[in-house]
Amino acid sequence: DLCRYPVAYMAEPGFLTLTDGEVAAFRTYLLKGGFVIFDDFAERRGGWDNFEAQMRRVLPEGRFVDLDASNPIFHAFFEIPNLDIIPQYYDTGKPIFRGIYENNDPTKRLLVMVNFNTDISEFWEFSDTGLKPIDESNEAYKLGVNYIIYGMTH
Repeated sequence: DLCRYPVAYMAEPGFLTLTDGEVAAFRTYLLKGGFVIFDDFAERRGGWDNFEAQMRRVLPEGRFVDLDASNPIFHAFFEIPNLDIIPQYYDTGKPIFRGIYENNDPTKRLLVMVNFNTDISEFWEFSDTGLKPIDESNEAYKLGVNYIIYGMTH
């Protein structure tokens, strides 16, 4: 069913557990052109180690790389010139953005986008409540729009 959707979003991937069948299907999805966004996890709430171990099963050859503001995904629709403008909802420290490229080649498309040590979707979920300033929610929406545009066009 996942192959019906060019872009997938997965929350709390620190708790990700995949069966062998799901590993094979997820690999097929990504290699056929699928794009996945992982969000809403940090070391203190379902950390990196389990997520990385699961993704190594899916893409054993894949290597996570840290992304900076020059990456095309941050310019797919909105200009995000600096990752320091990305707000934090409740995690401490700076968000970390990582990805896995097709064939580990940064000139090719991103298969996997990872928002680590942050929960960007919390701004989307609660933007109408007044819990956070509108300008912070707007920055989170820009990031989400860029991800979707990138995923649909690469």
